[in-house]
Amino acid sequence: MPSLLVPLLLLCGVGSLGFPTATPGAQDQDVRTVQKYLENYYNLKSDGKQIVRQRNSSLVTEKLKQMQEFFGLKVTGKIDADTLSVMKTPRWEHTHLTYSPYVCFISFQGLKTTPQICQEQMWTVPWRKPFDSGVTSRPLTFTKIFEGQADIMISFVWGDHYDNSPFDGPNGNLAHAFPPGPNLGGDAHFDEDETWTNDYRNYNLYRVAAHELGHSLGLSHSTDIGALMYPNYMYDGDVQLSQDDISAIQAIYGPSPNPVQPTGPQTPQVCDSNLVFDAITTVRGEVMFFKDRFYMRQNPFYPEVELNFISTFWPNLPSGLQAAYEFAERDEIRFFKGDKYWAAQGQEMLYGYPKDIYRSFGFPQTVKNIDAAVSDEESGKTYFFVANKYWRYDEYKRSMDAGYPRAIATDFPGIGHKVDAVFQKYGFFYIVHGTTQYKFDLQTKRILSIDRVNSWFNC
Repeated sequence: MPSLLVPLLLLCGVGSLGFPTATPGAQDQDVRTVQKYLENYYNLKSDGKQIVRQRNSSLVTEKLKQMQEFFGLKVTGKIDADTLSVMKTPRWEHTHLTYSPYVCFISFQGLKTTPQICQEQMWTVPWRKPFDSGVTSRPLTFTKIFEGQADIMISFVWGDHYDNSPFDGPNGNLAHAFPPGPNLGGDAHFDEDETWTNDYRNYNLYRVAAHELGHSLGLSHSTDIGALMYPNYMYDGDVQLSQDDISAIQAIYGPSPNPVQPTGPQTPQVCDSNLVFDAITTVRGEVMFFKDRFYMRQNPFYPEVELNFISTFWPNLPSGLQAAYEFAERDEIRFFKGDKYWAAQGQEMLYGYPKDIYRSFGFPQTVKNIDAAVSDEESGKTYFFVANKYWRYDEYKRSMDAGYPRAIATDFPGIGHKVDAVFQKYGFFYIVHGTTQYKFDLQTKRILSIDRVNSWFNC
């Protein structure tokens, strides 16, 4: 996948410093950094006096403990290397930032990018929205200017554009931005050789711009695949800050002053014992597990479980799917959310979807969503689980079988009254409720084994 690169930052190690009385190794600059940080982001009242060096300053100790606890550092109330590292992360000294899109409009040479995308998709409002949301102690705001030197200068360039980070033509490095600072600091450059779009095709300008803005604010890359600051380009519909992004921006600009901290979506951990899946289905023989925006699968070509965005395969699908099943006879996968469903063959979404479940399958209007679905390859019957009942649909006749719905507890003894996900593998149904999976023999109506659902991932 093409990567979004930020110029390298030089990270300098710092030694441990004692507190409340600073050790001889504590430089004046470090003391000033600590005091200013606590004043700006933890409401330390100093009345203009330097109180960080004062002996037995319980107020500073308490503020340091609050900061260390929030960022997951060792809570000591002392100035140590990790605490200083967080405080020294490059940041803007002011939070009312200006940006200039002027060079965007004069740099276009009639190549692949259009001024219309630049105007409508990037420079009006949305690219800055994820960070302009009150997640920090002092809200970050952005003002567009067309004259003078802005904090964040934005330009479309190609090849060697004299910043020691030349672009490499189509694909590869898409864009880069510099951390806060004077001159080039904060500036963002986009490769004019790329094909920029405002949807899922090629490279979505909005998503790339939001990622680069993170660098302009001081954020580095994240190892969390669900984070906006993950280094590889991935399209995922709505651009939003994950919990990892929120924690990172708060590490630089301080936590929100609100009593309830803002939160963002978290990336599922495949071996989390409490992980509950939204839907599970086979796809051409492989089992795919869905959770929020993500899919998981045990791919024979990868040593670890593959975790990625659903949009990687199916960019038109919504997140938070509620059910899915494969009808292998037609090489078709159907995905359900609410009273709508989508269909795909492999990675190709079929035309004319979404459709409603009432006209296509004959559900009554009282059914508002499907909890789980599975198609039995041998009989061509598809089982739809809704609340404590299930329907059986004939894929060949394209109609519901008579006598349904029936109670789940009656025909699937031992499973309980509700099914969250189900799929067929090796001739058996694997029925999931919560974190528990039941291997079920449809012919004998017996449970053959019980396991955790993520046992498929060798957890």
